[in-house]
Amino acid sequence: MKNTALIAAAGFGFLGVALGAFGAHSLEAVLKANDRLATWETAVLYQFVHAGLLLALGILQAMAPTRRLRIATWLCIVGIVIFSGSLYLLSLTNIKWLGAITPIGGLSFMAAWVLLFIHSIFPKTQS
Repeated sequence: MKNTALIAAAGFGFLGVALGAFGAHSLEAVLKANDRLATWETAVLYQFVHAGLLLALGILQAMAPTRRLRIATWLCIVGIVIFSGSLYLLSLTNIKWLGAITPIGGLSFMAAWVLLFIHSIFPKTQS
């Protein structure tokens, strides 16, 4: 059975390295012109942190899969796409309204962490 969390962790981890390097080198002029270098770096940081969370979720699911961990995995994936994705686009385009989407990804991240917290307190519950 495939482990979505581990696959996503590997993919987002790889992309984090690639996008971090790409932003620091190839896109530096655009990011500086848009005054968005720090925004790009925030997107990369949150992508890496949550790739780490996906790794942990994948390991936990391999040991004892639960619905709660599956939901946390998808919330984390959605969070990376919306949070980091909107910041990447904002950094490149400087379209300000993209920043209004970012908190939706942040809420997804928080919900994933809450589910991991609940799972840690009640690990044998299959909810």
